[in-house]
Amino acid sequence: MVSLEKRRHDGKAESHLQVNFRGSRNGRSCWAERTHIEKRLSVVIGLLVLGLLASLAVLTFQYKTRPLALCLSEACISVTSSILSSLDQTVDPCQDFFSYACGGWIKANPVPDGHSRWGTFNNLWEHNQAIMKHLLENTTASTNEAERKAQQYYQACMNESKIEELKARPLMELIEKLGGWNITGPWDKDNFQETLQVVTAHYRTSPFFSVYVSADSKNSNSNVIQVDQSGLGLPSRDYYLNKTENEKVLTGYLNYMVQLGKLLGGGDEDSIRYQMQQILDFETALANITIPQEKRRDEEVIYHKVSAGDLQILAPAINWMPFLTNVFYPVEINESEPVVVYAKEYLEQVSNLINNTDKCLLNNYMIWNLVKKTSPFLDQRFQDAEEKFMEVMYGTKKTCLPRWKFCVSDTDNNLGFALGAMFVKATFAEDSKNIASEMILEIKKAFEESLSTLQWMDEDTRKSAKEKADAIYNMIGYPNFIMDPKELDKVFNDYNAVPDLYFENAMRFFNFSSRVTADQLRKAPNRDQWSMTPPTVNAYYSPTKNEIVFPAGILQAPFYTRTSPKSLNFGGIGVVVGHELTHAFDDQGREYDKDGNLRPWWKNSSVEAFKQQTECMVEQYGNYTVNGEAVNGRHTLGENIADNGGLKAAYRAYQNWVRKNGEEETLPTLGLTNNQLFFLGFAQVWCSVRTPESSHEGLITDPHSPSRFRVIGTVSNSKEFSEHFQCAPGSPMNPHRKCEVW
Repeated sequence: MVSLEKRRHDGKAESHLQVNFRGSRNGRSCWAERTHIEKRLSVVIGLLVLGLLASLAVLTFQYKTRPLALCLSEACISVTSSILSSLDQTVDPCQDFFSYACGGWIKANPVPDGHSRWGTFNNLWEHNQAIMKHLLENTTASTNEAERKAQQYYQACMNESKIEELKARPLMELIEKLGGWNITGPWDKDNFQETLQVVTAHYRTSPFFSVYVSADSKNSNSNVIQVDQSGLGLPSRDYYLNKTENEKVLTGYLNYMVQLGKLLGGGDEDSIRYQMQQILDFETALANITIPQEKRRDEEVIYHKVSAGDLQILAPAINWMPFLTNVFYPVEINESEPVVVYAKEYLEQVSNLINNTDKCLLNNYMIWNLVKKTSPFLDQRFQDAEEKFMEVMYGTKKTCLPRWKFCVSDTDNNLGFALGAMFVKATFAEDSKNIASEMILEIKKAFEESLSTLQWMDEDTRKSAKEKADAIYNMIGYPNFIMDPKELDKVFNDYNAVPDLYFENAMRFFNFSSRVTADQLRKAPNRDQWSMTPPTVNAYYSPTKNEIVFPAGILQAPFYTRTSPKSLNFGGIGVVVGHELTHAFDDQGREYDKDGNLRPWWKNSSVEAFKQQTECMVEQYGNYTVNGEAVNGRHTLGENIADNGGLKAAYRAYQNWVRKNGEEETLPTLGLTNNQLFFLGFAQVWCSVRTPESSHEGLITDPHSPSRFRVIGTVSNSKEFSEHFQCAPGSPMNPHRKCEVW
């Protein structure tokens, strides 16, 4: 840095503010030599200068303290109205920021019929659904074969008269083709291996365990077969193991199983109930050997690479070579084929369980997996049975939701990239990619600035972490291939929908999907392969690709609009960006390097320091409760780290934007500063309500904390929040102990 000081010949510093008067011949001051008039003029000039300086000081003070100009545009008035309607201004934000930000919204938005939860994400998804409905029903909207296939799939789903005419026949015929089901007819065939292969390879079910293709965590440039624990009919092992607490759900599940058995031709209800209870008991045995998710967060520990031949020794109840050959047909598999196993102990135990279980029960269980997956494609009786169970499981009030909503969602699930092409062309402005890219760069820069200030991380690890952040790849809006009609048609070339036969179309898609999966095994991972379709209201981080993905579906209000104040955009989509970016450095993402490989790239001292920092959050969130039930601070750790890091990065990026561009106009009526609006924009994204049953399900399955704690847990760790809302030290939103990782 160039010094602002000069050096005299004697070596002492000379102030850069020092001024030397010229014209003094003998070193004396020239003041004595001036005339009387000159002296008077000098005094007058001096007084004028002092007056001018005083005026400037007053003006500067007024500029700094006067209120900012109000934004009175139509967009600002609209967003102000929305914010006001969501607020509960009777609540002190320093006592409960979630209730302050969302209290008005919660009072005005009870859980709608047909839903177990409702919030900003659901509302935006329904908006996207309505757009997709229009596109699927408008035959002129499709411009290529893949898009027409999506429309044909949707139209078959909407053909209720044909579905009602066929009733349960399509599934009954499929069961008979597989050798029968003792619940609906006689079964005396010992075809365990064959049935397992068919239901896995052709119908994408996962009895006993799941098998799939994905990037190798320790060699991210290649795909590999992966095997993991699976096979439960309920969302979590907890439902089976905590029987007293979940008795209502277990009874409802059994009744649902019995009802489907009857609808599929089972005559003797007592026999059906007895055999379904056996299946439920078998699933309970699986739950007993299933590893809890919170104990599977260290991927270095659970990753085991073996050969296909080794699987035969590990789990001999399965004939692995024929199984893998069928599942990944036509790819050739031999005994040296690498396989990554993520649940080694489970696989050993499930093999023992299979060997010690009656063959008839094993077949009943495998066919039940198929029935549960495929019954939604049958007539209304099956829909009614499922709705009745959903009412018990999630507290969903029974209602006759429009058929089109189900059909839009299913079309998006199965042909979502063909449908996504239509959605993007209809809704997504191309320059939105550039705008989103700019914000991502700003958030990334802010994250790296925070990275440089961390006290607990050593310099070598910090340097590598910065390199990883720099290397994160951004995917915005949609994968490129869907905008190329030839490429899109090529992807769906081997799938053909049959007019009016919905069940058949769904089964064809499952088989097509299996072949696509097999095809990926000998190909390198592709960035254009997304885990979410373009209309999805969500975002994600992929550790093996080291990329963050933001589908077009989330790049709209209330997360982002061009006309909203920057404070709200940074508080909305900015925090989402920061959240996904921080996932690269949460307790799981941090184990992957900048190239997406699982390896120990941190120094041990920083690993230990990181664990100490995160324990604070485990304890903090573990002390939150919903209806007397505690949040699992260990299971939700990764998402909590991302929430906190995302808010911090987005806030810092917003401050950088203000320094560069100046303060923006503020919103009228609210009486809030732009910095306060930033935090309010963040909080109101999470306004939501849930039934007690849905809240319970979320606590035992969801890696995210409940919405309320995503807000108050995060802002209570933010010093800046407390400063802007002037929260007293020790108040609920400004505790003395704050948790910080990134």
